[in-house]
Amino acid sequence: MIMAKNINEAEFTIFDTETTGLDPAGGDKIVEIAGIRIRGQETLGVFQTLVNPGRPISEAAFRVNNISAQMLEGAPAIEEALPKFLHFAKGSCLCSYNAGFDLGFINQELLLITKEPLRGFRVVDILKMARRLLPGLARYALWFVAEQLNIKDKQAHRALSDVELTLDVFNKLREILYLKGVSDFGQFLSLFAVDAHFVQGLNAQKLSRIQEAIDLGVGLKIKYVASGGFAVSEREVLPKELRQENQRSYLVAFCRLRNEERTFRVDGILHLEIV
Repeated sequence: MIMAKNINEAEFTIFDTETTGLDPAGGDKIVEIAGIRIRGQETLGVFQTLVNPGRPISEAAFRVNNISAQMLEGAPAIEEALPKFLHFAKGSCLCSYNAGFDLGFINQELLLITKEPLRGFRVVDILKMARRLLPGLARYALWFVAEQLNIKDKQAHRALSDVELTLDVFNKLREILYLKGVSDFGQFLSLFAVDAHFVQGLNAQKLSRIQEAIDLGVGLKIKYVASGGFAVSEREVLPKELRQENQRSYLVAFCRLRNEERTFRVDGILHLEIV
């Protein structure tokens, strides 16, 4: 994947799956995949296909998405549909609402067709964006977040219509990010990516630079997002130590702005430089 500098220069594929149920490991399968590929405000392509799951459709699943067994007659199997979708999205950043759900199904389907888990993609969870940028909502269901953002479309629980709604939410949240001064694509990924190896790699780079500053006894200029909301601030600090608590890394430093010792979550540091 080619890394863009600015969020608006990056290509995203907003996608959604419809399934026979909630448990991919228990035998539930994908019955529809859709995606819209964008760059900035430009739509680059649209993908949608039903998928024949090779198993009966439960009444509960039909009540959610209204996809019947008759609709799936003649639809491609996952062996054909999923590679086509991944080819459509190749080179873009994958985004979905509650990405862990969709990734769980995609990886299970890849396993069943004897392929490796999803690789070569950065994946962003738009639910994670909503929780961070809209703190304090009563709930974070897609339809509710859309209502709070004054989006009038309704959630239909069909893949393409849900992608369209998710894209509207994504664009609104992206506007909020810009207003808060976050436009760098790398910083965007550091905040909202769900690829564990990628996030760990970013944090390892930050930890290395912080440890270098501690060893040299020099200060750092950091751009930081507070964990209790989404206030972006710039601070000059003198780093004192790194701590690990509950599988998170923290920087303990003397903050010149507050004139006191402060603790900063490393995954909330968007940028740092030695001063």
